[in-house]
Amino acid sequence: MEALFIYIAKSAGLVVMFYCVYHFLLRKETFFNTNRWFLLAGLGTSALLPLLVYTKTIFVNPTPVSNFNLSQVQIPVSQNISNQTFEINWNYTLLLIYGLGFLVLLIKFALDFYSLQTVLKGQKVKQQADFKFIDTNKNIAPFSYFEYIVYNSSMYTSSELENIIEHEKVHSDQNHTADILVARIFCLLFWFNPIIWLYKKAIAQNLEFIADKEAAKKLSDKRAYQYTLLKITTHESCITITNHFYQSLIKKRIVMLNKNQSRKRNSWKYYVVIPALAAFVLLFQVEVIAKERQQTSRNEVSKEVTSAEIYKITKTTTDQELKEIAEKLKKNHDFDTTISDVERNSSNEITSIRVAIKKGTEQNQNFMVNGSKAIKDCQIIVTTEDDGSVKIDFVSENQENQAKISNKERKVEIKNVQNSKVNCDVKTTDNTHTSVTTSSSANTSNTNVNVNANTTVSLSANNDSKANNKIMIFTYGSDSSKLNTEQKPLIVINGTIASPDFDINDIDQKKISTITTLLGKTAEDKYGDIAKNGVVEIITKTTFGNSQFEDLQGKVTKGHSKN
Repeated sequence: MEALFIYIAKSAGLVVMFYCVYHFLLRKETFFNTNRWFLLAGLGTSALLPLLVYTKTIFVNPTPVSNFNLSQVQIPVSQNISNQTFEINWNYTLLLIYGLGFLVLLIKFALDFYSLQTVLKGQKVKQQADFKFIDTNKNIAPFSYFEYIVYNSSMYTSSELENIIEHEKVHSDQNHTADILVARIFCLLFWFNPIIWLYKKAIAQNLEFIADKEAAKKLSDKRAYQYTLLKITTHESCITITNHFYQSLIKKRIVMLNKNQSRKRNSWKYYVVIPALAAFVLLFQVEVIAKERQQTSRNEVSKEVTSAEIYKITKTTTDQELKEIAEKLKKNHDFDTTISDVERNSSNEITSIRVAIKKGTEQNQNFMVNGSKAIKDCQIIVTTEDDGSVKIDFVSENQENQAKISNKERKVEIKNVQNSKVNCDVKTTDNTHTSVTTSSSANTSNTNVNVNANTTVSLSANNDSKANNKIMIFTYGSDSSKLNTEQKPLIVINGTIASPDFDINDIDQKKISTITTLLGKTAEDKYGDIAKNGVVEIITKTTFGNSQFEDLQGKVTKGHSKN
């Protein structure tokens, strides 16, 4: 639906541009036939150019794939679900208004055809060369409709009738009726744009200039032709889809009929539209496709990426657009995409979303954003390499509420229970399992923190139900590393290495704020060989208040990244 609105807006903009060029530069010139094709070209361009897209490829550096990147998991305090308020879907509202206007004008268009058939039906037709003459007894203004020329001979003298017929022959011979019908169709499609109605009027007026000019060449008395124009102004019964001799702007027709031929050097005005069209294409019709540069290493040349596709998700992305993204991933790359847990605020902006992408039974990517504020822009980038393999990755500006797994063989499962008890489980395929449980039940009187053979960290605390509990878990390490619990891991509390005989149960667990697990080379790079069995870093709340929580989180993350 959004694509339809964009197309309509672009087409309407092009119509406005062509009309402005005609009105301010060409309207007073006597290049009537050239003006006719210019105006028709404007309508054709406005219909087709928005459909033509120029593809531009840019090269970007390859996105590094980390082994395990669970940057942050924030466990929200359970809240009561408020009553949902009624929200207006403006997309459907605008579509409904557009449809009603279109329907009304379509009915009027059909009635005009019916009126025309009523006039032509049952009338005696006189064939002369390529023209069909109908002499009717109805009190209507003379008009032409393709090869038909209709008039009431009893209302005019022979000389006046001759002037009228010569005029209508020009309309019929040059198929001016087709121009009128095309203009009416565009008024039907873009009825909401006031310029399109002025555009239709300009087309009809220019056709009259053409017919007046050509008819005057064939008539001996040019002044008598002008008097005929004045006489016909008394007739007001006209059919709108025909070329009728009567036009309300008789003064302009007489002025243009007597105007000197414009100089050919003024034809430069037609070329003004070319730079305007070029600017339109560069601004609105260029689609950028990202392509990774070829990457080499010492031992081998990396696979060359042949193409890349970007699927963008913003805070205003609609449910239909999310569905279309999932369908495109399935159609283009056979990825099964599940988009769930979509939550929106009162402004209909996305605050929470989860995207799970897999191919067959293999889990490829799992991405979640969960928070109270609107999400920032994020992208799903699918790259195809020269051997046919496909790589998928997420790029997001979200920092505070993002959970992401980049390794395609890893899994992340995050479960939230909106109750007085909140659970969050994080599992990975390398047997590392981190579990956090926060309980605000009044019956909970103790807190346990332990590291077992399955590398499970559990935390529960007796807190006030009104408290804003935030538990942050950070895990860093390689695919093949895991916390060695057979040999006791190194324990670091508030930056100080604990003694080998330290018992973790001696800590006042109610004051624990952050637990960070370092694995493999990451741990050894930071603490040396003593960290070969892994490291458990614990930050307590003893030396800082809740207001310092977010600052501490940033320092811990920043400090680790240096190592």
